[in-house]
Amino acid sequence: MSQPGRPKGPTPATETVVLTAALELLLSEGAEALSAQRLHVATGVARSTIYRHWPTPRAVLAALIEVAPRRTSSPTGEVRADLHTEVDALCDRLRDKPVSGFLHAIVAAAAGDDEVAMLRRRYVEDLLAPFRTALAPAGLPDGAREDAVSAIVSPLLLDSLLLDRPAARGRAHRMVDAILEGGVPGQAP
Repeated sequence: MSQPGRPKGPTPATETVVLTAALELLLSEGAEALSAQRLHVATGVARSTIYRHWPTPRAVLAALIEVAPRRTSSPTGEVRADLHTEVDALCDRLRDKPVSGFLHAIVAAAAGDDEVAMLRRRYVEDLLAPFRTALAPAGLPDGAREDAVSAIVSPLLLDSLLLDRPAARGRAHRMVDAILEGGVPGQAP
């Protein structure tokens, strides 16, 4: 038996309208633009509805991360080829506005907010997951696998986030090859 009253969550149409507007505001103005008032003006959705479902800008960011498309890959088991594919995909994502802009905005918002910093880590972990999957058949111990993922991905994030230049795809491919030929840089054999 259903109980009358408000639904537990927003309707799918309301969620789409609000989160689409939220992403546009985030990309153009940053996380500080994610107030209920700004979302109300941008969407026409009642402020009370926005407050009820997304009471803070942090809640809006969390909802955006929830609906963000995840990279689905189909590893072939060919570690080198799979890692090169993941490098190319991440470089493309770091170049394109939604991922790049979202990452820049959430990094800036996380600077003074520990809870947003946790959201940033969650979003970055989603970006790293395909690399872990691609490396799994290599049989590296967990620590070495994490070192390898960091050695491949960190320079790409540095290029994109701090140096405002395209991620160095060729350098990342060379790092993949070096790791698979001789182990993780900086680690004893």
